Amino acid sequence: MKLFNKRQFLQTIATLSGGAILPTKSMESFFQEIEHIQPQELATDDAFWQKIRAAYGVTKDFIHLENGYYSLAAKEVLDNYLGHIQRVNAVSSYYMRTRQGEDKLASRQALARLLGCPIEELIITRNTTESLDTIIAGIDWKPGDEALMAEQDYGAMLDMFKLQARRYGIVNKMVSVPLHPASDEEIVSLYEKAITPKTRLLMICHMINITGHILPVRKIADMAHRHGVEVMVDGAHAFAHLDFKISDLGCDYYGSSLHKWLGNPLGAGILYVRKEKIAKIWQLFGDMGYADDDIRKLNHTGTHPVATDLAILDAIRFHEMIGIQRKEARLRYLQHYWTDQVRNHPKILLNTPADPQRSCGIANVGIQGIKPADLAKTLMEKYKIFTVAIDYANVHGVRVTPHLYVGTKELDLFVGALKELAG
Repeated sequence: MKLFNKRQFLQTIATLSGGAILPTKSMESFFQEIEHIQPQELATDDAFWQKIRAAYGVTKDFIHLENGYYSLAAKEVLDNYLGHIQRVNAVSSYYMRTRQGEDKLASRQALARLLGCPIEELIITRNTTESLDTIIAGIDWKPGDEALMAEQDYGAMLDMFKLQARRYGIVNKMVSVPLHPASDEEIVSLYEKAITPKTRLLMICHMINITGHILPVRKIADMAHRHGVEVMVDGAHAFAHLDFKISDLGCDYYGSSLHKWLGNPLGAGILYVRKEKIAKIWQLFGDMGYADDDIRKLNHTGTHPVATDLAILDAIRFHEMIGIQRKEARLRYLQHYWTDQVRNHPKILLNTPADPQRSCGIANVGIQGIKPADLAKTLMEKYKIFTVAIDYANVHGVRVTPHLYVGTKELDLFVGALKELAG
């Protein structure tokens, strides 16, 4: 049987999915028309972003302010994803044995370019948890070794550290990140004071998931490296949300999910490992097909839903068509649009820094006298506004994560609901 070449394969994709893979010409032309407008200026143009909203299948059942867990894929990304499922299923194992590896490599290359790292330092995983747990479990821990983290870090990684403590006798040291720090130095000092000669790994969030607080990663990493401590960054909410490259951060390990701010269908994430750190990390699943210093040794998870990996290229195309600077500016504008209206209310408590450089699209808000779970429940049942309750690690409120398809009129309704509930 004659194998598909790349052009034939892409033609098959287009036929089965009912349309082209690339963004529509009308959308491309639309973005060319606004190329001259600065991102900060465009961020305030609701009419423009309402046109972007039309590219998504936004529900009419409620106002969606919990996009940080899992954001919508754009319609064309979703359509192409469904097409990928159809065409792979049409030839099943033939695709898996003849085409899978080359296509996944293309997605890896595109992600490495987006992150700004060599492809030899990046793999596609299933999510942030898998990425960072691979590192936590892959370090050759010794009894008494210390790991340093914050109580505001994500629970799945904290649990993995607890497991290593039970298994190897490591010591987990915890700090608490202030909600409203006076300076970067306050945060750096907080971590530095907890470091001892036994500290081997420091985990930090690029953007704290429960508050949206952006940490000074580079300053923390430089400080930790001066003490001989490796740095692992949870970038679940920063990748495709903030404009950065991995070289800006100076970290040793970085993990993120692609179903959040990149808008890929569920089931894909990334893991970056600095080249010289790869060899010493033990893989979670036995795979002797790669050298110790080949990052692909960490990527053996069995047969995987390949359509998710194929959709990465579609998600990146759509993401880059919008542009990361425009995206970041709009998300920051949306957050400050509503937080600035309630920040000085005597009964409304904002758990996110006011400094625009310390947050972007995510914020957390509470109301005096109302438990977070009750607040989230009331917002949904009475006002049809979907948020998520956060009630731990010194954070008591609901997390609010609008996306590009959320408009200011919806946020006005949210602000009105907060003020009404606050009395």
